Amino acid sequence: MGNICRSPTAEGAFRSQIEKHGVEHLFEIDSAGTHAYHVGSQPDSRSQLAANRCNVDLSDQRGRQVHESDFYHYDYIFAMDASNLADLQFICPDEHQHKLSLMLDNIPNNQGKSVPDPYFEGRFDEVFEMLNRASAFLLETLLKKV
Repeated sequence: MGNICRSPTAEGAFRSQIEKHGVEHLFEIDSAGTHAYHVGSQPDSRSQLAANRCNVDLSDQRGRQVHESDFYHYDYIFAMDASNLADLQFICPDEHQHKLSLMLDNIPNNQGKSVPDPYFEGRFDEVFEMLNRASAFLLETLLKKV
């Protein structure tokens, strides 16, 4: 939503996965929020702490809002929950709707599930683990396509 908790965590987790596999050259990764609440801000310190515990650094990221050009530029756009997915579907051009899905849909038998927002609930470690797991499955799927 604001690009300081879940989406930068997902970006960091996926980036970590591709670095472990030595395939950074195959991917361009970015995260963005559906709202402009935290444009220019670093990820939430609690998200950074949870990621750091798993040797993932989020500190170089800065919040930004999704832009229409993202739908043309990126092959896949993942939302963290149904509300943000609906926001993305609303602004996404019809010809790019197929690029949108929920991040946790990448985990087998997890279709339709949302990543809980840790901002108020404080489940930062759990959210990192979910997103890291989804990133691992996503990478496995994408590498089969290359």
